[in-house]
Amino acid sequence: MKLFFSLVMLACFGVASSQTDTKLYDIIDAVSEERLRKDVKTLADFGTRHTLSDTVSETRGIGAARRWIKKEFDNISSQCNNCLEVFYQNNFYEKGTNQRIIKDVNIVNVVAIQRGTKYPNRFVIMSGDIDSRVSDPTDFTSDSPGANDNATGMAGAIEAARVLSKYKFENSIIYVGLSGEEQGLFGGQGLAKYAKDNNWDIIGVLNNDMIGNIEGVDGVIDNRTFRIFSEPITTDVTDPNVLARQARARRFYGGEVDGTSRQLARYVYKTTKTYMPEMNPMMVYRLDRFGRGGHHRPFNDLGFAGIRIMEAHENYTQQHQDIRTENGIAYGDTFEHVNFPYCKKLTAVNAITLASLASAPPAPEDVSIGGIVEPSAKLKWSKVEGAKGYKIYWRATTSPTWDHSRYVGDITEFTLEGIVIDNFFFGVAAVGENGHESLVVFPNRIMR
Repeated sequence: MKLFFSLVMLACFGVASSQTDTKLYDIIDAVSEERLRKDVKTLADFGTRHTLSDTVSETRGIGAARRWIKKEFDNISSQCNNCLEVFYQNNFYEKGTNQRIIKDVNIVNVVAIQRGTKYPNRFVIMSGDIDSRVSDPTDFTSDSPGANDNATGMAGAIEAARVLSKYKFENSIIYVGLSGEEQGLFGGQGLAKYAKDNNWDIIGVLNNDMIGNIEGVDGVIDNRTFRIFSEPITTDVTDPNVLARQARARRFYGGEVDGTSRQLARYVYKTTKTYMPEMNPMMVYRLDRFGRGGHHRPFNDLGFAGIRIMEAHENYTQQHQDIRTENGIAYGDTFEHVNFPYCKKLTAVNAITLASLASAPPAPEDVSIGGIVEPSAKLKWSKVEGAKGYKIYWRATTSPTWDHSRYVGDITEFTLEGIVIDNFFFGVAAVGENGHESLVVFPNRIMR
């Protein structure tokens, strides 16, 4: 009887109302701990991947590392009928660009694009960092294996490409290794500008930086929690008049924690809780760790949605440290400290988020809201090509997540009766034939 009821409900409401896509469970299962272990070991064994290190050797330095990464992407592409466009993207920086650029350097990123079948110029990006460092950020010769920071993130991007290249998606996915992070986020700056210059429509950037440590310097051991850092609103607007209008709108209508990066963070949270409920995604309402930075920031600076995914408990004795032993403590970011079951989990989190976003229609461009002094909330939105229908979300004004929703079908306006507009925040997402949803769009217009 339960099975019959489920089938009837599915027939009545269609795929758009179903909660899960079984393909995503297959993607989780396909992520290989052993391949991640092998790739992190290979990257660590290059000795150092410092941005200014050797580029000629085949066995040591950042040059050897990036050539190996490109070869891995090329090998993956050869197994999926050349489904990846693999190339180097680089920018030259002169000595003295900042205090950490102590000689001329060509900062090279390795990019692999898996083109979408319907929206080839819409991209969701997973990034890891190629480079590493020791205590002195200008020391480009000492051993700097960078096993967790950030061979784990780089290996995760490669593994995601291995798994997802076996599928086709409507939107494009980019897997990228970024260089120059430790010198000043230069690789991200270069690729973000490249994206802007080439009119890439970026859905979001998942920056993975340290996804392999479960034992914090505070003694906490946790193999399920991870952090999602996101800025509250976009920061690329500079026109003072526009800024003033936006500030006034946020003051009276809200939206100070509802920029596109924050919606991307909520999307990761929701996808994880749906498909990997054993995990504990922890949204942090901050661009990055206190006083520190990551490679999603250059994309944020140009107005793109971008977040940082990373371990919840850091061990500072294993970050940016010369390899040594002092007072019985082994310092250094070495291979034996990486927890690969955890690295596998966070790689899977990325993979299912990429797959879901790459399977979804575009988000509505315009969402209007009204209902002042009425016992209801009215929403109206622009129609989206490829959407089967739309879902309205709402939450308490103090809640970090979208806690309530209603699928309303293929219409472009709806009134939530009995939902007082004053007590909640609202948003709208487009839903595809396959049930996958776009990012939620916070209202950007007021209905009078």
